Amino acid sequence: MRKIITAVLISLLVLHCKNNRIDMPEKPDNLISEEKMVEVLFDMTVISAAKGLNRRVMEDKGIEPEAFVYEKHQIDSVQFSESNRYYSYDVKTYELIYARVKEKLQAQKELFNKDLKAKATKADSISKTNRVRRDSLIRLKTPEINPDLQ
Repeated sequence: MRKIITAVLISLLVLHCKNNRIDMPEKPDNLISEEKMVEVLFDMTVISAAKGLNRRVMEDKGIEPEAFVYEKHQIDSVQFSESNRYYSYDVKTYELIYARVKEKLQAQKELFNKDLKAKATKADSISKTNRVRRDSLIRLKTPEINPDLQ
């Protein structure tokens, strides 16, 4: 009896899942190209991270992150939403888009780290130069004592 009830429940669950299948959304007339979608998602990711770090600065300047990205790419929120829904239905395509976004983020991170390292090296070099100057000034001001005179 238990096996029959379990089989019936599993059958109902499977049938229920098949009936609740999500249909593929229609391709929007104003679909954002995959390349542009990568750019939009990249900018949204970067500005979202900046928003977390510099929320007060953005609020003071009246910058709304999403509106800024939409304006930059000459799209609106509806167009983005429809395109995002269309691409997200095909998981493989969406994964490829996000993989490209991730690659672009990684490249930007490497450039940023390289620039940061160059600035740190320059600051260290300036600090070392200043230290050498101070040491040479101290040597000039300190009279040398001739050991023969003692």
